[in-house]
Amino acid sequence: MGKDASTVSRALDPTKAHLVNQATLALILETAGRMGYRGDRVAGALRRGTTGTVGVVVADLANPFIAPVVHGITSAISSENLVAMVVETNDDHVQMESCLDHLLSRRVDAMIVAGARFGDQAALEAASRHAAVILAVRGLPDCQLPQVLHDDHGGGRLAARHLLHLGHTRLAELRGPDDVGNFVARHQGFSSACAEAGVSVVDLPEIGERPTREEGERLAGLLLDRSNSDLPTAVFVHNDLMALGALSVFKAHGIKCPEDLSIVGYNDSPTIDQVDPPLTSVAYPGIAIGKAAGALAIAIIAGVEGAASGNLLPSSLVERASTSTPRR
Repeated sequence: MGKDASTVSRALDPTKAHLVNQATLALILETAGRMGYRGDRVAGALRRGTTGTVGVVVADLANPFIAPVVHGITSAISSENLVAMVVETNDDHVQMESCLDHLLSRRVDAMIVAGARFGDQAALEAASRHAAVILAVRGLPDCQLPQVLHDDHGGGRLAARHLLHLGHTRLAELRGPDDVGNFVARHQGFSSACAEAGVSVVDLPEIGERPTREEGERLAGLLLDRSNSDLPTAVFVHNDLMALGALSVFKAHGIKCPEDLSIVGYNDSPTIDQVDPPLTSVAYPGIAIGKAAGALAIAIIAGVEGAASGNLLPSSLVERASTSTPRR
């Protein structure tokens, strides 16, 4: 190549390449590419004290709503040449601790945790002493970690107001876990809007242990058992996966949606408009949440003052064929 080692080293280091003459830089990069050279990012990271990686912790990769969140994160951090390392907890506390240890052992520059439950707070705060931790999707009450969240309380109110506006006066709710912030907020928002309208909600004390289709099936079966012949005319289900499970149980019992029972889900997950009937759902701004969390991680890594303030994104509802006026 005919260039001294120090010049080549600077040209191949993205943080120092600007120090090299443009013609020389182009020649070195062209030669390196032809030779199949790849920089040693690990060695460079050790010199700089950073790794260029951001850990992303999710609860369930099989849940369609999480893909836009991860996409938003990766699109945001890639602008700073950061790479995401995604791990999954399966909504299990022991696995959450294992994921945090795994990421910390790899010296990630920050962690975006999109699968926190209330019992994870101590582990997350402990991890934050070694790397920046940002909470996304699921918030923790009375927690000082930066959080990027959606207005789930407002989303629950939107679901209630939509059903009330259609004329429903006998409502039910299939709830997600009560140790997950967004499901608690959805329940509070839905309940408060119904109470303000003087409308009662069918009491179903059981809640979902995990926000899965199987739990939606279980809770729908319990609702049918408890309601007997006095079935509610509309149901708010805390996420789309649970709503799909509930819908399958209602269909199996000959209950038509929306003729006999209107259903509102939550998240407006990809392809939820393709089910029968297409599901009315509170939209979850997954890409926007991911981008905001990624931008916040970048700012915190860079030491930007005031970067830990977090965000709260507004809610909206997408009306489809699973809801209509009550017909009985």
